[in-house]
Amino acid sequence: MAHIDQQKNLRRVVISSILGAVIEWYDFFLYGVVAGLFFNQLFFPDFDPRIGTMLAFATFAVGFVARPLGGVIFGHFGDKLGRKSMLVLTMLIMGLATIGIGLVPTYAQIGIAAPIILQTLRLCQGLGLGGEWGGAVLMTFESAPAGRRAFYASLPQIGLSLGLMLASGVVGIFSLLLSDEAFLNWGWRVAFILSAALIFVGAYIRTSVQET
Repeated sequence: MAHIDQQKNLRRVVISSILGAVIEWYDFFLYGVVAGLFFNQLFFPDFDPRIGTMLAFATFAVGFVARPLGGVIFGHFGDKLGRKSMLVLTMLIMGLATIGIGLVPTYAQIGIAAPIILQTLRLCQGLGLGGEWGGAVLMTFESAPAGRRAFYASLPQIGLSLGLMLASGVVGIFSLLLSDEAFLNWGWRVAFILSAALIFVGAYIRTSVQET
């Protein structure tokens, strides 16, 4: 009976780790896809278009810089307080930051505060992903049988590719269904706000797994 419960929990851990990785990488890469298309117009309109595009991608890079810091912070508290709680927390941080990006006003509406808020939210995304990625791998590793830990720890890596495909697919679908003007005005925001549904599902699954 204990073995069956362990196998059941392992399946839940693997599914939650992969799904969590998909959600986190969807959020992370969605920013990159949209930044190259519109963020220079929405948040850096006073600059030359090429400079504006570079600044938009600079905010994208902030997320990569923050990832190691997120790994250190949430790895530490994961050791102290438990992996499960930290994984739920990092998913909420990532999700709220992504929804916030979908709601942030443009430069035309609030001026210089717009790119500052955008960059702050991107920083939160990087911190959340850094904590999520390491925590998901560790939780899968620690829940797996001794002889197959490397195999199970490799499974969350699937989430990176699926998240990138999902982000590209969502933007592609919206691009087909909407005019360029509609996508620029509100379509891209919907792609970010959709993350709320994914977060709800991911957080629910994660609360059902056992702590390692």
